[in-house]
Amino acid sequence: MTLTIGALRAVPGQKTRGNLSADLGSTTAEVPLILVNGSRPGPRVVITGGVHGGEFIGVDAATRLAGLLEPDEVTGQLVICPAANPQAVYGGRLNISPLDGVNINRVFPGDKDGGPTDRMAAWLFENLIDGADAYVDPHSGGIDQHLLDFVGYRLTGDDELDAKNKAMAHAVGYERVVFGTSSDGGNSHAAVNRQVVPAILVETGQLGDRDPATVRRLLDALYRILHHLGAIEASEHVKPPTVQPRDWIWTGDVESPAAGLWYPDAVTGDEVTEGQTIGPSSTRSTAPNTRSPPSPPERSSTT
Repeated sequence: MTLTIGALRAVPGQKTRGNLSADLGSTTAEVPLILVNGSRPGPRVVITGGVHGGEFIGVDAATRLAGLLEPDEVTGQLVICPAANPQAVYGGRLNISPLDGVNINRVFPGDKDGGPTDRMAAWLFENLIDGADAYVDPHSGGIDQHLLDFVGYRLTGDDELDAKNKAMAHAVGYERVVFGTSSDGGNSHAAVNRQVVPAILVETGQLGDRDPATVRRLLDALYRILHHLGAIEASEHVKPPTVQPRDWIWTGDVESPAAGLWYPDAVTGDEVTEGQTIGPSSTRSTAPNTRSPPSPPERSSTT
């Protein structure tokens, strides 16, 4: 089948690049897209980098993947969008758009009659997610975020969809796999799940990192995901994972009630026991019990 998005078109065996215009009300966004229509029929996989501005690893890895993959290597169709939130990416912003101060990854699937960020989210869903068989949303730690690499997915109550989400997350090849217990909320992968499409979030790197080795880590992960989905065959580019995945339950975050410098009792990646303080304050916060079975129930993570 011919792959068509807006004015961009790729027949089987063709790769097409270009920009499409998204009407955001007060302005227009030029959204870069690469369509890779494989020589053989198969799944349609959508990959978006740059949902958050200031998270550059996904932008770089998606761009490199689009340049490396050729149609004769692909089974099915790939839709790659390296900068899914152009105003935020090109403005170097962290999690919000400079147009309206809204975090797009809290408002999916968006509103075509809403503000600029809601319109951008709605455009992405209408043009990219519609017709997708799987969705991958790479992120990274911005300049203010100490992160360890991890994969996120959701439990939806649909056993078949949950199994696909988990299998995709494990195929990434990262040790830490964090799952939420519902598909509620405005995160991209949760909203895509509500369309009954398997979807995952992939976090790679931290502190605005643009190191080539970090990009390579994500690129390797994307190759593994595409191989798992049947979109590419095994090759020297599909490197086996070097760690076993460990599942964790996402429980939330803790926000300080006061401004100032805070010095944690543990560093990112340390394991802590339930009830252990995570850092000094006037009312000392304690770490929730977040480790999921089969790991010991009293353990949790500061990631």
